Amino acid sequence: MRPPLKKKSDAVEILDRDPRSGRAAHRESPAHDDDAQPRHKDAHLNADPRGSRAPRPGAAGREAGRSQDDPARRPDAYHSALGRPERGERAPRGRPQGGGRAAPTTLSEPERLQKVLAQAGVASRREIEEWVVAGRISVNGLPAALGQKVGPGDRVKVNGKLVPLRFTQRSPRVLMYHKPEGEIVSRDDPEGRPTVFERLPLLRKGRWLAVGRLDFNTSGLLLFTNDGDLANKLMHPRYELEREYAVRLLGELTEEQAKSLTEGIQLEDGPAKFTGLRDEGGEGANHWYRVTISEGRNREVRRMFEAVGLTVSRLMRVRYGSVELPARLKRGMWMEMPEADACSLAGLPVPQGRSQDERAKRPTKMHRTQPHGAAKMR
Repeated sequence: MRPPLKKKSDAVEILDRDPRSGRAAHRESPAHDDDAQPRHKDAHLNADPRGSRAPRPGAAGREAGRSQDDPARRPDAYHSALGRPERGERAPRGRPQGGGRAAPTTLSEPERLQKVLAQAGVASRREIEEWVVAGRISVNGLPAALGQKVGPGDRVKVNGKLVPLRFTQRSPRVLMYHKPEGEIVSRDDPEGRPTVFERLPLLRKGRWLAVGRLDFNTSGLLLFTNDGDLANKLMHPRYELEREYAVRLLGELTEEQAKSLTEGIQLEDGPAKFTGLRDEGGEGANHWYRVTISEGRNREVRRMFEAVGLTVSRLMRVRYGSVELPARLKRGMWMEMPEADACSLAGLPVPQGRSQDERAKRPTKMHRTQPHGAAKMR
């Protein structure tokens, strides 16, 4: 009698198998038959018109490496262009849903790369444009282009370092400052005169931008904001925002002089005119007027009165656009505009959930500060 055969161990049985048997059985399976009907109705969209092809030796490894090197071939590359759906919201049909990280609660429309990075405090728009040309900025692993738009889901890197971006609306901050005479609207003055920026509160991020200027001997309303787009909107000549001034003259205007000022006179830098001129009365040699102008040229109001032979002894701005100088805001004091008013000034909607904030219910405070160098001089 023959001795009973011993059963092969699992390891020996695996080694004795034909390496092609598994693939052959896989191809013969009905679930993977090339002639079988596809399970998914949209499978034809991803089908290769040349038919199925057997993978070449080593092709799978090279393909995996190529997809890692090329961000456009990554499985999640579509996130950069499509964004991700909000929580509780279905993704559009025909587009794959991404998993992993939770999507931001609020999505916004794509914005230009220069604007997004400038608002994030990375650099100025001009500097960012130079960096784009130099190839120092990338979007989703590819070199950025001038005018390119980015949105939620895009990965922006500067010099290879990821920049965290927020696409939720950030309300601009606006300060109203009653500038006294004897202060200059500049950060640096060679003569060492006090500047208006010395009295403003410090910002953790960004800086205050002055909306227009006032002469050294001119007082009145001066606006500051931390939003560059809002500052440009308030200052650009094409918006023609009116500025209203209270003017005290040494003397009184004649009808002919008043008519020439409202119809237009010629100055060294071009024609100029008042869009409004109102007599406010006065005593003795001094006479008060209210004038409105839609430009902000250097010393324009003073030069216009000098052109008709009158001297301005005092000049105070009382309104800029729709913002009026509050009567209780005394010289050298500033106050912050409520968020709702700042958003309205910028043409933005008030962020939801903040209108009932406790801070919004508190009365607006006036702040009187001293120049930063005053304490050192004592």
